Amino acid sequence: MKSSGASSDLLPSLGIVGAGVLWGLFWLPVRALGELGLQGAWPGVVIYAGAVLFLLPVLFINWKLVRSVWKPLALSGLFTGAAFACYATSLLFTEVIRTILLFYLTPVWGTILGILFLKEKFTVTRAVALVFGLGGLLVVFGLGVEFPWPRNLGDWLALIAGMCWALGTMFLYRMGTVATLAQCLSFVAGALVVTGVALLLGGDVFGARPSPAQMIGALPTGLLAALYVLPMLILTVWPASRLSPARVGILLMSEVIVGVGSAAFFSGEPFGLREFTGTCLIVGAGVIEVLGQRKNKSTA
Repeated sequence: MKSSGASSDLLPSLGIVGAGVLWGLFWLPVRALGELGLQGAWPGVVIYAGAVLFLLPVLFINWKLVRSVWKPLALSGLFTGAAFACYATSLLFTEVIRTILLFYLTPVWGTILGILFLKEKFTVTRAVALVFGLGGLLVVFGLGVEFPWPRNLGDWLALIAGMCWALGTMFLYRMGTVATLAQCLSFVAGALVVTGVALLLGGDVFGARPSPAQMIGALPTGLLAALYVLPMLILTVWPASRLSPARVGILLMSEVIVGVGSAAFFSGEPFGLREFTGTCLIVGAGVIEVLGQRKNKSTA
């Protein structure tokens, strides 16, 4: 029985690792759209709209199911979509490495939310994870060189993305009975709505409006980026309903490794001792947190 259980976990485990790889390289299509003249949040508009267009048939095929669970589906989509929107926009307002590392403070926010709202215990393991995570945050923000504080809009958006993802996953992990593609549709629809509201209220703060010629010129790349996003989301949502959150958390760290590594080699942005130390501390916080969850479950 153990071997069959292990084999049944193999495919979703490989899937979540693949999702991490795709998330780690997601900055490439976003930056490509930026080079075509789409600033700030505008690459996201093209990507999310394209993904919604591709996934729209799911709404009609699964209409009865979607209608029966539309409230939790919309709530999950709102928070995960907000995380997606903030993450993607952050990539054009700050360095790629800072976006990835600040987003990946999710274990810190997840721990705080669990203690405040889910009455989870504040264990020694969680205390150590918080110290590592917040220590990594301060290092990334420039501790010892300047006052450790977000230095631009991109930093703030990356932090907010991590917080929204921690909230969104609280709903995502409870929706295993909902079709994966329906959850993906709520994901990108939520991102599109949040981005649209941000652009409507914030205007040029979130990127100057592109000209019609720029939008048309970016459309082929945007549709390709939307096609890139679909397997990335499917491989994020589907395994999450079949694996424990602890295993998902560890396997998704492939995103940090691939994202930081690819940005260090290809983005031309600085990657020195400070970035390396911050990466180690933040990844360490994630490892400590998820291993602590597994230990607590095994002793419960």
